[in-house]
Amino acid sequence: MIETTSLAPNPDAVVVAQSARQRTLKLEHLKGAFARYKILALVIAIAIIWALFAQLTGGDFLTTRNLSNLLRQMAITGMLASGMVFVIISGEIDLSVGSLLGLMGGVAAILDVTFHLPLAINIPLVMVAGALVGAFNGFWVAYMRIPSFIVTLAGFLAFRGVLLGITGGVTIAPVSTALVSVSQSYLPDIAGYALGVLIFATLAYTALRSRAKRAEYGLTVPALWIDLAKLAVAAVVIVGFLAILDNYRGVPLPVLIVLVLLGLFTVMAQRTVFGRRIYAVGGNLEATRLSGVNVQLVKLSVFALMGAMAALAGIATTARLAAGSPSAGTSQELDAIAACIIGGTSMRGGVGTVFGALIGALIIATLDNGMSMMGVDTYWQMIVKGIILLLAVWLDVATSAKR
Repeated sequence: MIETTSLAPNPDAVVVAQSARQRTLKLEHLKGAFARYKILALVIAIAIIWALFAQLTGGDFLTTRNLSNLLRQMAITGMLASGMVFVIISGEIDLSVGSLLGLMGGVAAILDVTFHLPLAINIPLVMVAGALVGAFNGFWVAYMRIPSFIVTLAGFLAFRGVLLGITGGVTIAPVSTALVSVSQSYLPDIAGYALGVLIFATLAYTALRSRAKRAEYGLTVPALWIDLAKLAVAAVVIVGFLAILDNYRGVPLPVLIVLVLLGLFTVMAQRTVFGRRIYAVGGNLEATRLSGVNVQLVKLSVFALMGAMAALAGIATTARLAAGSPSAGTSQELDAIAACIIGGTSMRGGVGTVFGALIGALIIATLDNGMSMMGVDTYWQMIVKGIILLLAVWLDVATSAKR
């Protein structure tokens, strides 16, 4: 007689399998929640870091003077990050921006000190020069098909060499009061609050327009109280932000510039064909090419935009130092890239926001400022920022769908 093996499932095995599936579902839900609310998580992280530094510095970190200085520090990295985010979204990288910042800042100082060029001519001229240099990088990447890592690494070396050559390795000073005012002037209180009203009105209009569009296309429209709650929180943040800055000297001009860039680039990314094409190029290059998009021109334009932002950051740096320094911009490319990655931009391309990049820049500036106030050695500051960057990339990989 042949014995037959029972095909009935083992109850213990079924329980184990169900438990494993439940854990997998919970993990997927957690990943999805983190991906959806990544910016909120970053804001909470900033609040925790600020509270920690306030405790460790006896409250000195949260003084209005230090917060104003912190935002001015963040502004320069934010200018670079607002351009770098589009380079990374398009699937490329730019290692030359620190050297290009220094070069364009040096050019601005020379035009001001040696040729006494008016500020109204100096700034546009330097920014156009930066855009042309960025387009030069983009040409080699897009049309000559040389990896952006190599092209911009060459620029990293060459631009620093040109800077040392045109300055003779010495500081160009003193620059004019007009140029210094680019980084060291403040908005009057009335102008600051007018800016706050404008920002809130823009947020309210965007939220209402989004609701109307979703209803028009038959999509699910969130409950009205959710959008109203978001606007209320935004209003509290804006009023608190302005009150803190006005308690010192007002809104620093570089911070205003970064806010303007945030608005312009967010509209460009979300509301223009060019912005959508940048995301498409980074998301699926070949499919975008086959759909008829001039991929090469998009990449060249992205690098030109990055060059213009590096030039603007260079002008702001020269204004802040009140001199053109041959060492300006050293390692700034690393801070810009780190700000983008920490802010949720994916190194694989196709994902990222300017707002997230600026939040990342604020985290970088917070760490630099807080640890400097505590007297932490420079090498420890570098180690901490490196660990945070590594964790940010790990979170991006762990919470993103496989491609």
